[in-house]
Amino acid sequence: MFFRCVAQPPLRTPFPTSALKASVPSSLPLFAARQCRGAISNRCLESRRHISAYGYTQAKALVYSRYGEPKDVLQLHKHSISAPNGTQVNLRLLAAPLNPADVNQIQGVYPSKPLFETTLGTQEPSAIAGNEGAFEVIATGSKVKNLTKGDWVIMKRTGQGTWRTHAQLDESQLIKIENQEGLSPLQVSTVSVNPVTAYRMIKDFCDWDWLRSGEEWVIQNGANSGVGRAAIQLGKEWGIKTLNVVRERKSPEETDVLKQELKDLGATAVVTDSELLSGEFKNIVNELTRQGREPIRLALNCVGGKNATALAKVLAPGSHMVTYGAMSKQPVALPSGLLIFKGLVFDGFWVSKWGDKNPQLKENTIKDVLQLTRAGKFKDIPVEEAKWSWDTEGSELSTAVQGTLGGYRSGKGLLRFVGGD
Repeated sequence: MFFRCVAQPPLRTPFPTSALKASVPSSLPLFAARQCRGAISNRCLESRRHISAYGYTQAKALVYSRYGEPKDVLQLHKHSISAPNGTQVNLRLLAAPLNPADVNQIQGVYPSKPLFETTLGTQEPSAIAGNEGAFEVIATGSKVKNLTKGDWVIMKRTGQGTWRTHAQLDESQLIKIENQEGLSPLQVSTVSVNPVTAYRMIKDFCDWDWLRSGEEWVIQNGANSGVGRAAIQLGKEWGIKTLNVVRERKSPEETDVLKQELKDLGATAVVTDSELLSGEFKNIVNELTRQGREPIRLALNCVGGKNATALAKVLAPGSHMVTYGAMSKQPVALPSGLLIFKGLVFDGFWVSKWGDKNPQLKENTIKDVLQLTRAGKFKDIPVEEAKWSWDTEGSELSTAVQGTLGGYRSGKGLLRFVGGD
């Protein structure tokens, strides 16, 4: 006789007899019933992921119960998700990026700390890793109003845990992608952090003179990053020129390829770190800006150290530098003259905190970026994709996460789930 097993979350106490009896159809032969009971943690559980007879779905999540390097602390935890009730929604992962902030959070050095809980049935209180991702709705509770099966959604807030094959969340915790046409899971999964960061920094920290379109500049380091690429494309769309700084690659030829890649996105000019820190950089800037007649009014800094100081030195009086990262792990050194005589303003920006304080503005920004994407004005970022199937080992996934710490990567790390519902 064909039968299915009910997978329950691991329990601290022995499995209740009443619950076990309820999990096995009474019509099964005694031998088959015993097989099903004994296989909850064995072959029966491994061979079938769906539990449609009772409304349960098997799921896996990358979790950690202590801080440390991803390769040391991440574990793949298997659990079950019940049918959704009320305003609950069941989701299947499409794609989830591996952002540096996600890794910093796992290491315990990120300002935002996750909640360690046992809601998934883990032996120790644990947190689900990941803060960004795209999911597909696979089932809805009876009181869900705005979502239906097949809709795509992203998380409304950070810290909800995205590195998991399936999730059950309340409808209020999700942002619906109103129109999937012309969009890919990659584009949707990476929209809420890097593009939003670039968008808000350019919009909110400079009072641009829109009558001078094409005559004002942004300068930025880390221009090859997700934020940097977004800033280049938004600048092109809004008539703001961009001067972009990148690290040299292993060879001059590779560096030239990278420069051209950013120019193809819309970068006005691209220079290397060594050019930025050279004595010739002032002359380069004067030539690009027509001897300062086209002012550099905003600097975006994700590096710090001498690199950031060099950006600040070419800003026009009264301009802003916005720091959103510290890749060099060096402090931003500010000559007093820039503060006293040029009146520069130095700001910091943390998109997670901003988004939690401004949920509606965050949603509007996401919609605007996706509209630009549909119109072909916002290109995909390069990615190093790690496919996540039901049989993928946890060690493979944690290695992919650990790899995001390596330098000179060809693209952003991305988990793409290729399993079924």
